[in-house]
Amino acid sequence: MTGLTPESLALLIAATLNAGTVVALASLGLLINERAGVLNLGAEGMMLVAAIAGFATGVHTGSDWLGFAAGAAAGAVLAGAFGLLVIWLNTNQYATGLALSLFGAGLSAFVGITYTQQRLPERPHFAIPGLADLPFVGPAFFKQHPLVYLTIALAIGLTWFLMRSRAGLVLRAVGESPESAHALGYAVRPIRLLAVMTGGALCGIAGAYISLVYTPLWVEGMVAGKGWIALALTTFATWRPARVLLGAYLFGGVTMLQFQMQGQGVQIPSQFLTMLPYIATIVVLVLISRNPTWIRINMPASLGKPFHPGA
Repeated sequence: MTGLTPESLALLIAATLNAGTVVALASLGLLINERAGVLNLGAEGMMLVAAIAGFATGVHTGSDWLGFAAGAAAGAVLAGAFGLLVIWLNTNQYATGLALSLFGAGLSAFVGITYTQQRLPERPHFAIPGLADLPFVGPAFFKQHPLVYLTIALAIGLTWFLMRSRAGLVLRAVGESPESAHALGYAVRPIRLLAVMTGGALCGIAGAYISLVYTPLWVEGMVAGKGWIALALTTFATWRPARVLLGAYLFGGVTMLQFQMQGQGVQIPSQFLTMLPYIATIVVLVLISRNPTWIRINMPASLGKPFHPGA
């Protein structure tokens, strides 16, 4: 096994940012859901449907951005259906979310049959002029897809929104005490639905990113558990956007490290290396679960609980 050269380290960092963006986008979307008091376990299904929607749009239009728009729309529509069921009809959030995940997996597999052998048009290569040519930092940080930088900006903006803006305060109030927010005259159910659809749109963009940028093709089940990782990461980050970003890049780094180790001929079974990102996630969750009080203090008080305006 050879040592890690500066060039391979730069490529590893770049791949980490690329892989982490998928989980970061989905986690930020789920964070918005959960800050409003709604738990959506259907992220995996929404991401799968968005992945095929984005890929099909990319094949027919040749535009990444139209593909992202299609993915966001698919995620928002599925999340909207979920929201109507759990917010207005008061169905169980856990069961409805699991049903959405199963539905999305089946629908994406059915729709994607005709796209399995399809190829996207030639992809553009992105680089920030003047910075991309710098030694080490150029290939590591400045040759990413624009959505990577937009995701970082989104995490920063979401932190400000939740902590500093009036609308963010209302969203948090709806998640902490919907009865108090309702008594103050805020429309709890529409606010929750808007939060759920916004979160679904972000999950949809994450799904489209997988099929358009991360692995530009369509394969059934290609999300490969990243929706569930995003759900776990939201808890791991204690519902804070900056920690979501950190956790997402940690997951992305471990994911890419196992490919690096395989490429350098590490004598470890490939199946174990493939398990590494998920093992790391489980270990982190076990460690933070040792202090349930810490999770309880940071968790939105009404998370997963239905709200009845007339009660």
